[in-house]
Amino acid sequence: MNKAIIPLIIGNWKMNGEIKQLGEIDSLNSMLNNMNNNNCHTVICPPTTLLISATQLNENSKIAFGGQDCHIEQSGAHTGDISAEILKDAGAQYVIVGHSERRSDHGENDELVQEKANAAFRADITPIICIGESENERKQGRALKVVLEQLDKSIPTDIKDIIVAYEPVWAIGTGLVPSINDINEMHDAIRAALVEKFGVNGEKTPILYGGSMKPNNAKEILELSNVNGGLVGGASLKASDFIQIIKACQ
Repeated sequence: MNKAIIPLIIGNWKMNGEIKQLGEIDSLNSMLNNMNNNNCHTVICPPTTLLISATQLNENSKIAFGGQDCHIEQSGAHTGDISAEILKDAGAQYVIVGHSERRSDHGENDELVQEKANAAFRADITPIICIGESENERKQGRALKVVLEQLDKSIPTDIKDIIVAYEPVWAIGTGLVPSINDINEMHDAIRAALVEKFGVNGEKTPILYGGSMKPNNAKEILELSNVNGGLVGGASLKASDFIQIIKACQ
């Protein structure tokens, strides 16, 4: 891991979490306070229904919070959607855009993802821009081409402060994980593309790995030079699991 970039461990709770789940955040906060050295930034992206409560209960904690998606507009007649400004008002500092589940379930394309990232900038929150290949694209030897095209089309032309999350679609929630060499190759390629496009700012952009990161594999993945943290799904729902991934970041 490149120590020049402050590592991030981000928990994406997806469509999980009722009021009682706030107790896991409280437990995680206690565990973080008991750590002697914590060089990672910890973020949780809970369901929107928990966002205000989570931020208020943890106002002075070491945990930051984010949303799982946002609309491109600031307000208006968009039933069921939520704007980046509303997320900001609820205490969010980050928002995930372009997650593979949004791309597949809702047909979101790269151009829309870029618009959502720009909406996050408008609201002064940091977009976490997700990119990744399908299993077929990996088998066809097209993984690098697909991911770099997504990167080019999904990130705003003005990089500002963004986070890129590489998530091989076929590894999300399946327990399958690419080889260390495959992860290393992809993250190196993403870094090279960012540097080519944005120069020194591309060198500073965190690149997270997302795809069945768990306590038993986090350390090996996080040791790679261009892996600057993780976007963690199921393993972030329990504080006892999530803290082990955070510790692996040290």
